Amino acid sequence: MTSHLPLLRCALLYALCFVPLCRAQSDGLQQFSDDFWQWRAHYQPFSEDDLPRLERPQGFRIDWSAGSVEKQRVELASFEQRWRALARPDQSPVPQQVDYRLLGSALARARWELDIVANWKRNPAFYVDQTLGAMYILLLPRAPFSADRQAEIVRRLETVPATVRAAKANLTDMREPFARLAIDALDRLPERMKATQDALGPQLSAESRAAFAKAADGAVAALGDFRQWLQSGLPKMRRDTAIGRDNYIHFLRNIAMMPYSPEQLLEMGQQEWNRSVAFESYERVRNADAPGQPLFPNSKAQIDRERVNEEQIRAFLEQRQLLSVPERVKHYHNLLVPAYVVPFQGLGVTDDLTGPSRLTEDGTSYIREPNPGLGFFSLSTAKDPRPIIVHEGVPGHYFQLFLSWGHPDAIRRHYYDSGANEGIGFYAEEMMLQAGLFDNSPRTRETIYSFMRLRALRVEVDVKLALGVFSLEQAADYLTRTVPMDRKTALSEAALFASTPGQAISYQIGKIQITRLLADVRRQQGDQFSLRKFHDFVWLNGNVPLSLQRWELLGDMSEVPREKAAQQK
Repeated sequence: MTSHLPLLRCALLYALCFVPLCRAQSDGLQQFSDDFWQWRAHYQPFSEDDLPRLERPQGFRIDWSAGSVEKQRVELASFEQRWRALARPDQSPVPQQVDYRLLGSALARARWELDIVANWKRNPAFYVDQTLGAMYILLLPRAPFSADRQAEIVRRLETVPATVRAAKANLTDMREPFARLAIDALDRLPERMKATQDALGPQLSAESRAAFAKAADGAVAALGDFRQWLQSGLPKMRRDTAIGRDNYIHFLRNIAMMPYSPEQLLEMGQQEWNRSVAFESYERVRNADAPGQPLFPNSKAQIDRERVNEEQIRAFLEQRQLLSVPERVKHYHNLLVPAYVVPFQGLGVTDDLTGPSRLTEDGTSYIREPNPGLGFFSLSTAKDPRPIIVHEGVPGHYFQLFLSWGHPDAIRRHYYDSGANEGIGFYAEEMMLQAGLFDNSPRTRETIYSFMRLRALRVEVDVKLALGVFSLEQAADYLTRTVPMDRKTALSEAALFASTPGQAISYQIGKIQITRLLADVRRQQGDQFSLRKFHDFVWLNGNVPLSLQRWELLGDMSEVPREKAAQQK
């Protein structure tokens, strides 16, 4: 097959590039956006990121064969050429120029995933996401399971053997820490798949149950063989995972659209770490005589409290004039994690934040029975659901994505980078703290400050992993010791950050960009400044990098990297 790839590439280049070049002058930005995002829905990799990416088309088929990877490259090159050939918007209104740069950033991310980070040839855990992870995502929306959803689950399991074959051919530059994570993720797979199959059975038709059982057997056999293959190859694998300084700067400039150097990021993270430690210290002195915070007695009590809290938060936002809460926005609620999700809950966050075609559905966060052994974030919700409601639900991710998916400018409806999204979620935590939401709960205020410490540390971990200063194990040790947090959560976080450089800075750096933007807008508008209107703009445009939001709000391009740099690499 390899010997035919140059011929395949030439043929595809001719077929895919000729038409776009001919129509370049009449090719509008909106049409380009529609075409690109339809293409992206077929090829964007599955990941552990808890923010929903693109909705996949009906009958979507996972394919990481050599021919498919080469086809992605050719088609992406065609999109890059089309984008450069679009009529220049330099004299257009700023919002249109922002849209143009937004799409350039989206193209850069696709190229980053395919040819720079290249997890498809470096990271065996990538193929856990493309197989089990692809199935897992379909388990998260609430029951009942429609016939189409049942069929899609089966289809994704049926592609597993082919994906494993592709993985063995593609993984020519494997890294040992990632391989060990994949091996751990596939541990006890027969028992786990059987548990999911048994629990899911009552949700499926008789025909789907039989098809699921057959597809699951094939998937388990293929992944079991993959696990053994990885174990046998461990001694020969490289241990380094860093992408290096130049590639990291490329990410900052061309995808995240941030003007900072790695050293500036470290300084910003350190400053925020110092601030969070100081504020937490003041809080602990203030709360010296306050009682401890007990766990909920059971999941029902936690679920009932969360529903009340979510309504109270929505009312609080309106009463304090912090953010508009349209009545059309549905709710974000807790449910006990279904038995069919439990065996694979380590594959990602147990949330379903819906999607552009599911705006009439409530968002869901699945919880476990309260117990002292829960992980860092789950333990916090087992005491008080509000900090996670604020970040993940309302006014955080669920709420922000709902608004952004309905943006009147369709180009801005698609998520592609975490900087603004996670920045908003993290910013919301302290916004609600300072606005008084947690005034009645001293220990919850301490929780918010512990979250702040973690997000500040993530900057340091992200940068040092990318530059090779930290190994994955060292990063996990550092998080375990310094946050502090449980080892399992720390290792999971470090693994995600090592395989997706730049993701972990998004919380803290995005928040800093929002607070700086707020201060500058208020200074410019003076007595006309409205905090509510400012937040309404930022939330609506929450899929847009904050440097571009600054340009649109203030006419200030100082944080937008030069377009010339965005076309390099």
